[in-house]
Amino acid sequence: MTSPLLDLIEVETGPVPSASVIWLHGLGADGHDFEPIVPELGLQDLPVRFVFPHAEVRPVTINGGMAMRAWYDFLHMIPGQGERRQDVADSVQAVNALIEREIQRGIPADRIVLAGFSQGGVIALMAGLYGEYRLAGIMGLSTYLPRWTPLPDGSGRAPLLLAHGQFDDVLPFTLGEQARDDLIATGYGVEWHQYPMPHSVCVEEVEVIGRWLRRVLAE
Repeated sequence: MTSPLLDLIEVETGPVPSASVIWLHGLGADGHDFEPIVPELGLQDLPVRFVFPHAEVRPVTINGGMAMRAWYDFLHMIPGQGERRQDVADSVQAVNALIEREIQRGIPADRIVLAGFSQGGVIALMAGLYGEYRLAGIMGLSTYLPRWTPLPDGSGRAPLLLAHGQFDDVLPFTLGEQARDDLIATGYGVEWHQYPMPHSVCVEEVEVIGRWLRRVLAE
């Protein structure tokens, strides 16, 4: 059954995009969260379509059951154990539908990047690593990788960019390091960056993202 298309925002850096970046926001945010970053990435001469979907609104247990945009419910704050797995599966399916939509619009899978921050990074990693397509790249910012099942072999798979704040008090820095180490051990090519910041994104990181996108989307 086809997953219904998420509500979303699109920003294009030029006419007739030749690549797409599907970028997932964090818990409690929405698709507008990373929209202002696009002009800062230095891609004005590279026609890219940025797709910023809004997660569904759902109650989040660790936030007292408050309804907010979330890719999955967190039952308790133990990453890798506290996620409601059906929510994760549903969100991955919704992201796969966005990938299929871009392919139908003429963007090959190897010209599509999946990106995400925090919760959005989890879904980007899960969809990209376990999906059927070899994508241009996968980017996870201040995120982690649930260790539910063995990772597919990384040989010949998409390159990854991971970045994390050393003073992250939401998803501790060690979670990012663990994701990095697990991926490298499974054969993935990982570019890793760490910054003296909390659970956020910094100027230096935006510059790195721009350079990395230009490299993986080079024609």
